[in-house]
Amino acid sequence: MKILVCISNVPDTTSKINFAENDTVFDTNGVQFVINPNDEFGLTRAMWFKEKQGAHVTVVTVGGAESETTLRKALAIGADEAIRVDAAPKDSLFVATQLANVVKNGGYDLIVAGKESLDYNGGVVPGMVAALTDTEFVNACVLLDVEGGQATITREIDGGKEVLSAPLPLVIGVQKGVVEEKDLRIPNMRGIMMARQKTLNVLPAVDAAVQSQVVKFEKPAAKSAVKLVDASNLDELVNLLHNEAKVL
Repeated sequence: MKILVCISNVPDTTSKINFAENDTVFDTNGVQFVINPNDEFGLTRAMWFKEKQGAHVTVVTVGGAESETTLRKALAIGADEAIRVDAAPKDSLFVATQLANVVKNGGYDLIVAGKESLDYNGGVVPGMVAALTDTEFVNACVLLDVEGGQATITREIDGGKEVLSAPLPLVIGVQKGVVEEKDLRIPNMRGIMMARQKTLNVLPAVDAAVQSQVVKFEKPAAKSAVKLVDASNLDELVNLLHNEAKVL
């Protein structure tokens, strides 16, 4: 089984975020980038298929040379090879078009992507890849098994979960649950050393129209100061909740 895991290179949530050029450009100075968490869940599940079923795992991202650090981490975790499409990820459709081109030329049985990325939370790329490659698609996957060319998927739906069965090839949008955080892998020294010897192919981008553009970034409004009320002064607490917070 050939598995392609789509990796998004996203800012670490502990990084301080700033914008430049009149708040129209994300300032990457001082920002540490990591594997998108939902993608890392998918990669970890793909590693299970590699170890238990002998699957071959390829990771792919759309980005500049700076994203290779993230790909090398995926290789150190255990992926067999990596692909970087040499282009800035301009918008969702542009990224999906690049990934779809890799899928069409790779003969993959299972294409795994996080259901959404941590930075823009668009949640549309996996579905677009499926549409562009005319492949069946299941999103919000929290359990995934493959046996004999048939996948069994449990996905979250409003009010519960749904169990589906589908033949390969298949595009899956995964989230936490397909593996748990405790199952995520930290590259060890052997993995890091082996990653240096693994193939990282750089492909040119295919022509694709950019259908959207950033107009402006805005940070959330600052939270108001907290008022502390002495535990013995219940009348003041009730007064503030009633007249100021207006929740009583």
